[in-house]
Amino acid sequence: MMIDRPRRLRRTPLIREMVRETRLHLSDLIYPLFVDETLSGEPQPIGSMPGVVRHSLQSLPQELDELKALGIHSLLLFGIPAHKDGVASQAYAEQGIVQQALRAIRAHSGDTFCLITDVCNCEYTDHGHCGILKGEDVDNDPTLELLVQTSLSHARAGADIIAPSDMMDGRVGAIRTALDDAGFSEIPIMAYSAKYASAYYGPFREAADSTPQFGDRKSYQMDPGNRREALREVALDISEGADMVMVKPALAYMDIIWQVKQATDCPVVAYNVSGEFAMIKAAGERGWIDEQKVTLETLLSLKRAGSDLIITYHAKELACWVQAGAVRL
Repeated sequence: MMIDRPRRLRRTPLIREMVRETRLHLSDLIYPLFVDETLSGEPQPIGSMPGVVRHSLQSLPQELDELKALGIHSLLLFGIPAHKDGVASQAYAEQGIVQQALRAIRAHSGDTFCLITDVCNCEYTDHGHCGILKGEDVDNDPTLELLVQTSLSHARAGADIIAPSDMMDGRVGAIRTALDDAGFSEIPIMAYSAKYASAYYGPFREAADSTPQFGDRKSYQMDPGNRREALREVALDISEGADMVMVKPALAYMDIIWQVKQATDCPVVAYNVSGEFAMIKAAGERGWIDEQKVTLETLLSLKRAGSDLIITYHAKELACWVQAGAVRL
């Protein structure tokens, strides 16, 4: 009787590389950048996210040069404004921090980078919620107008892709209509379609200064126990004009990534969020894990689960490891 021997194809590194089913490339990665209007000069480290910083407009050029040299060409921009109010006015201001950053990046780097802008209100409101409040809840439809104004201001300032992350009902359709009517029909929408009300966002809220001043976001972000709802949200966003859909967070939601991939032909984006990043960094610093190997295995698993693109704070350091020959993709 013939014995089936799968180990034959694991025998040498070259054979293993030849038959590898899933591959990770630097072009799959999107690197988040925080730009802080209150800073000038040197960037400010973020304590809960080792190696990640808030940039000033002045520190951006050096960072852009480093990212270009490393082969990282896709960026997701977040802004921290100097002024916050109840209607997130600095989110859509023509001289808002993201709008300034977009113009500064274009002036320094031309078309080197694909510039994606997060469109939400939580960093810009004095209460930390994602829209206009009605009592202690976000009022959906008036909030759509803020998101539309912000998206248009980002498009005018040079954004390549608009990424609404607020989870308001109907926001993709409202933004798509407004972009088309304003002559920006060529700009894609990357929708945060299945964004869960997750405990993994803690370090990001420090980074973006966006912690809610009261309550939580469970009335607009999704319940972690829901799967069918994610598929419904994805289908709605695509019907409204989304060009790419996202699952956030990633590691605890790889089943959702897989099912979304099976349900659509659109590119699927996984957001490897701040808490996921911080856990690996903390364990690596203590010597409990091999940080390089676990990082690579984590990102590869997200590709295997079905993501076409991965937003990750690991992107820059992974590119450094690759360039130094410590990691091979």
